[in-house]
This record gives sequence, C-alpha cells and structure tokens, in this order.
Amino acid sequence: MRGKSRLHIPTTPARPGDAPDFSYLVTARAGATPRPPLDAPLASLTELANGLVRVLDDEHRAVGPWHEPLPTQTLHLALRHMLLTRCFDARMVRAHRQGAISFYIGSRGEEAISVAQGMALRDADMCFTSYRQQGLLIVRGGSLVELMCQTLSNTRDMCKGRQLPVLYHSRALRFFSLSGNVGTQFPQAVGWAMAAAIKGEEDIASAWIGEGATAEADFHHAVVFAEVYRAPVILNVVNNQWAISSFQSVAGGERATFAARGPAHGMPGIRVDGNDFLAVWAVTRWAAERARRGLGPTLIEHVTYRAGAHSTSDDPSRYRPRAEAEHWPLGDPLERLKCHLMAMGEWSLERHALLTAELEAHVAECWREARRYGTLTEGPKLHPDVMFEDVFKEIPQHLRRQRAELARETGAPALAEAPAETGACMRRVARARRD
Repeated sequence: MRGKSRLHIPTTPARPGDAPDFSYLVTARAGATPRPPLDAPLASLTELANGLVRVLDDEHRAVGPWHEPLPTQTLHLALRHMLLTRCFDARMVRAHRQGAISFYIGSRGEEAISVAQGMALRDADMCFTSYRQQGLLIVRGGSLVELMCQTLSNTRDMCKGRQLPVLYHSRALRFFSLSGNVGTQFPQAVGWAMAAAIKGEEDIASAWIGEGATAEADFHHAVVFAEVYRAPVILNVVNNQWAISSFQSVAGGERATFAARGPAHGMPGIRVDGNDFLAVWAVTRWAAERARRGLGPTLIEHVTYRAGAHSTSDDPSRYRPRAEAEHWPLGDPLERLKCHLMAMGEWSLERHALLTAELEAHVAECWREARRYGTLTEGPKLHPDVMFEDVFKEIPQHLRRQRAELARETGAPALAEAPAETGACMRRVARARRD
C-alpha cells in the first residue's frame, strides 16, 4: 500500500498558557566536550557541532578542557561590562516607554556572548554585528552618550538621523555599520576578511546573526566563500530560540544543530553555551587562533535565550509562555558569572549591589547628558542641511541648487560644504583613538 506524502510544519513546544517546555534542548555535562588541536581534521570535529561546550558546572566551578584560567581582575571586568550592558538596556527600554525614543532592541540574557567575544578578540579585529551586540561597543570603550544620542536621532547622532535607532557604527572601534536587513553582515564580514588575507594582515573579522537569519541566502553565500577561500573570519550564530515570533525550528533547528552547518560547508562548527562567559571566551580564542594561523573560518552557535521582547514593538506574551525565561535550563549569564566569582571567594552580594548602584547612576548621568543634545520632542534639532553630506565626495550641481533653495525657504544658512574635510577629520580622530 502506497502512503501519501505529508508536509511537515515545525511546531513550537509551548504557547501562551502552556507550561514552559525545553525538553527539545540537547545539553551536555560541563567539561565533557573535548578540545581538539587547532589543526585537527574536519572529520574529527563532529562532536563539537552536536555537543555543547560548557565550562561552568552546576556548582559554578570552572571545569574541563575548555577552561582557560583568567585573572580575577579580568573576571571582575567582564562582570562589570555585562552588568553595564544590562543597565544600559534597561534605561533605554524605559526611555521608549516614556516616549523619549522611538525604538529599541535589548540584549537581556545574551550579554555574555558579546562581552566574552569582545574581550577575547583583539581591538583591531573588525566586527560585523547584529543589533544585540551593544556589549561589544562597551567592551571596546564606546561612549554610552554617543549610543544614546544615536537612539535619540539628535544633534550628536553618529548617523545624523539617517538610521533606525540601535543601528550603531564606529570606525574607530572597528564596528561596522549595522543594517536593518538581517544577514547582510555575514558576506560583508567574509569579504573584509578575504581582503585582510590578501593584504597579509593579522586582523580577523567576526560576524553575528540570529538563528533565523541562517535561512537567508546571505548566510549560505558567506559560508561558501569563507570556506573556499579560507577567510580569517568567525561566523557567530546566536540561537536565542526566537526570531521575532518564529521559533528556531522554523529556521531548521529541529533536526540538526545550527553549528552542524559548519561541517556541511567544510568548516568546523562549535555549539557553545552562550550563557557561560568562560565557554564563549575559550571557544572564541580557539576560533580566532585558527583564523590567524591561516586555518580558515569557524562557525559558532551560541545557545542562549532571548529573555526579553524582540524589540520595544514586540509583545512576546502573544507567542510564548510568560514565565518561560525563568525556566531556561542554562540560566542567566550575569548570575552565573557572579556566582562563579562568589564560589571563588572573589565577590559578594554586597559588592554586587554597590556595583549595580554605581553603574545605574553612571547610565542615568549619561542619559541626562545625551538629552542635552535633543530628544524626539525637544530641541536642538539636526540641521536639515546635513542631508546633503556624506553621499558624494563633491556635491553635484543639482544638489547644490536644492541646498540653496532649502536655505532660502527655511531662512537657515547652509552649512559649509566640506564633506571631504569631514571625512579627513574622522580619519584623524580614528587614528588618534587607536594610538
């Protein structure tokens, strides 16, 4: 008897009103995943893609072959960066609710991924991120005031009001411009890495996308070029279980890990506990060293959970249980690092409370300063003349006429036409910061 074919529709384990269900999640015991040599043959690396690299165990001890002992002050700094990222996110979400900004995307529950990788990379490595890596800018010394001004689209906005809030960039900090079209940063990072290899540079590229974007063509274009040309690049897939309201199985995570797409394309794939700072640090160092030695790219799947909404325009209670974040098996990254330090005798609840209060006060002060340069409802405002800048090296005649007409109609004098000099100034600032 011949059977009929049936279309498979990926399902979500739990919906609003259901009990949280993470029975689908495959984990591993901390310290159980082996750490192979950098030049290990691809065929021997299958366990990395199907297991889960973990360093911190359930008693908050660091164990196993992926444990790289770090100085206590480095762990303190990591905790500070992660906590500052969370305080910054919380303040910006409140700003949106108060009507001060139009949009925001937070990274609650994912702070270890950007902070650990940011601290493990070199400052000169180029980063092509998605919109939850604000922790990377904090690690590299980015100004919170500048980030806030970008979300406010005010007179200090680095994007001059031309980008959606949270689409930051920093040439000086080697942070490539974010794009609202998710996935584009993967081929961009691979192209940059190929160029670095052609020039014989030691700098590598690192790129981040969510698991949902692996279903985009950009992902496949990037991994093919990365492996064929052995580009010195780290390709990070942040699997936070949800692409807006679509569960990760819709992007193909139901029957195979996202890390398994690495070996399928001829490169190592590593699945790592994204809420374990020490694990992300070690895996990043392994992948970065491979890239610098000319051994090619690595695909890293960071298994984590998006504790908050996708963005301020999203209501996750419409598609998942309200208490789901509290039941995530891999815990909270901040709590885990804090408890690890406490288990070492190098931290306490009192010190943590003091640090939290200090960082919250710092964020509040930065917010007060950022508002001085304008808000959605209060001036000062960006000069309309800036729309003519940063597009052409020399402004064409028809835009000169439009610029003059705008000045006549508004009664405001046009800004000096010096886009080339502006670019030169930016380059001088970038060089000074690097020096």
